[in-house]
Amino acid sequence: MPSAGASPGAGQPRETLGYLKASQFFYGLPGSNANRCHFVAKWIPDEPADEAALLSAIGLTDIERLFEDVPKKLRVGKIGVAPGLDESGVVHAITKILDRNKPYSEFDSFLGGRLPTRFVPAAVDGILSRSEFYTAYTPYQPEASQGMLQALFEFQSLWVELTQLDVANASMYDGATAAGEAMLLSRRIHDGRRFLIPASLPWEEKSVLANYGSGHGLSLVEVPFDPATGGLDVPAVRSELAKGDVFGMLVDLPNGFGLVDPVLPDLKSTLGEVPLVVAADPLGLTVLEPPGAWGADIVVGEGQGFGATPAFGGPLLGLFACRREHVRFAPGRIVGATVDREGRRAYTLTLQTREQHIRRSRATSNICTNQSLLALAFLAYASVVGPRGLARLQAANAEKARSLAAALARVDGLRSPRHTAPFLSDFAVEIERGTAAEFLDAVRRKGVLGGIPLRDPRPTHRSPFGELMLVSAHEGTDAKSIQRYERAASAALARVGGAA
Repeated sequence: MPSAGASPGAGQPRETLGYLKASQFFYGLPGSNANRCHFVAKWIPDEPADEAALLSAIGLTDIERLFEDVPKKLRVGKIGVAPGLDESGVVHAITKILDRNKPYSEFDSFLGGRLPTRFVPAAVDGILSRSEFYTAYTPYQPEASQGMLQALFEFQSLWVELTQLDVANASMYDGATAAGEAMLLSRRIHDGRRFLIPASLPWEEKSVLANYGSGHGLSLVEVPFDPATGGLDVPAVRSELAKGDVFGMLVDLPNGFGLVDPVLPDLKSTLGEVPLVVAADPLGLTVLEPPGAWGADIVVGEGQGFGATPAFGGPLLGLFACRREHVRFAPGRIVGATVDREGRRAYTLTLQTREQHIRRSRATSNICTNQSLLALAFLAYASVVGPRGLARLQAANAEKARSLAAALARVDGLRSPRHTAPFLSDFAVEIERGTAAEFLDAVRRKGVLGGIPLRDPRPTHRSPFGELMLVSAHEGTDAKSIQRYERAASAALARVGGAA
């Protein structure tokens, strides 16, 4: 048996290598450089016999039995790579699969919603790539570096400035879970079992809120919207409040149709003691009155658009701020500023209402960390672009959105915009012939990502929207791309009209 540092000879039986599995490595033939491994033929550590032994230990004969609870239609299945390939063969096969993807840059994109497309200045990635910040895992220890703590403190300060609330935490996983945590905070500060949300809220966020409330016996109540304006039906809010047992309400700014609902500034007077949660777009807050100024108790948001690309839907950044009197019931952790014994400014984790640091029964959330790197991206992006630059960007995008809405209004078969309330970068368009899914598929084949269908795809949920899509304008939207969208839309709906 060779020692750990010995090299096997060409004639030595592979079965006696000891520290190497015979099926994992092939050695050179006699006459070649026999002391070097030519290629790795198999590098998954478990042999078939190992897998069989593991399955036997848990009483199974087939590894597929482990996944019986997952419906077959939801499983990924085989990805089209033949078994037994060497590394170069695997790379070649995977590359052929990946080549079927079309880069986002090849399309004229009008996608928006909670994951906007924005240009990220090179300086942002330059800051994130510094070794002081770019770690494999987000730092959450009390002994985190002063540099990272200062960055998180400044991030919190920026969200406080945008929302005009008293205190912000060091971020959450994403905007939807931040909204879920805001709902639970509302329940801690006000009794009740019913939480009001707009019917126009994106279905993904409704699903997350429902999951958050299910373990606490809380129910969601959807408040209808005015079909003409797209805004909240305030009499319906009053009706639900009269029924009692309401512990909070969430509204979004802009709402699920991209609209700036004019009724929101007066909503707190309607709710009274019931907490008001606002899910706000950070860029929109650079030109709109801050929610804290008109009575919001908690303001959450999705921060991905500041410094991060959509990246197939993630990673994301949850924003969370509340009033000072509620801070000890808030989730996550908060970085505070103090002075050291020599009088120098220093930063520390002030509040850590998490089960790692306090008794589990007193923890306010099972979210045990935060998105430090994306919080840094948010801060770097806002700092590089600057407050005036952010406001100019929002104003420019709003102007482009109006040009886009006017162009789509000229297309026979589209109603653009669908609602009369004011909008910023996003707006809803109604497809009057065919379905939104069919229309978007047709324009995609023309090189246009036309928008997001506003339809709840869950089988047991009926969508109240009709055939609507959410369309967005951004820095990449120009006159030529708008013209291409208008032509693609006209061609798609002309075919539908001809078929009819």
